[in-house]
Amino acid sequence: GREALFGRYWGCGEAHANLHFELCYYQAMEFAIAEGMARVEAGAQGEHKLARGYLPQVTHSLHWVGDPGFAQAIAQYLEAEGAAIEEDIEILTGYGPFRRSTGDERE
Repeated sequence: GREALFGRYWGCGEAHANLHFELCYYQAMEFAIAEGMARVEAGAQGEHKLARGYLPQVTHSLHWVGDPGFAQAIAQYLEAEGAAIEEDIEILTGYGPFRRSTGDERE
């Protein structure tokens, strides 16, 4: 919808320094601001996003795997991975630009 810009970078046939960051982050932010969008969804993964103003967010995807054994192996991996992702998000969010309340602040 008009609330968010969803970005993905699938690569390029030529090497261009910093093209990924320019297209996926800087141009996306400028476009969203100019169009009055509330947010930019920059996709999954990448600790480098924190330095560019993006906080960690849980993303979801749905995939169909035809082989039952392979599907089960993926499911087991994803279950184990979930705890590690939650921990990573908690740690990385602590490095974000926003003040965190300790509950001890005095007015």
